[in-house]
Amino acid sequence: MKVFRVEGTLVATARIGNLDRHRLLVVQERASSSKQVAVDPVGCKPGDWVIAVGSSAARDAAGSKEYPSDLTIVGIIDYWEEDDPTDDAGTSGGAEAAS
Repeated sequence: MKVFRVEGTLVATARIGNLDRHRLLVVQERASSSKQVAVDPVGCKPGDWVIAVGSSAARDAAGSKEYPSDLTIVGIIDYWEEDDPTDDAGTSGGAEAAS
């Protein structure tokens, strides 16, 4: 599983029938500047921090081994504590503090 931030909705009107089941979102991995497309079965909104799975776990999370996904969001992050190596006291915060 990896942590991503939802950038926005991806609109693609010409797509295969199997992709009609869930929304597609543009997400950015927390540790990288690259953007990817993720299937959203949980109902995220732009700005949400989420956890997502890839590979065969992504297809299962989307609802079927035949679903054409290699990245599926499996949860919206409400809060986490992140260690900051530059802060001797440590950092405590939520998804907002980790951006």
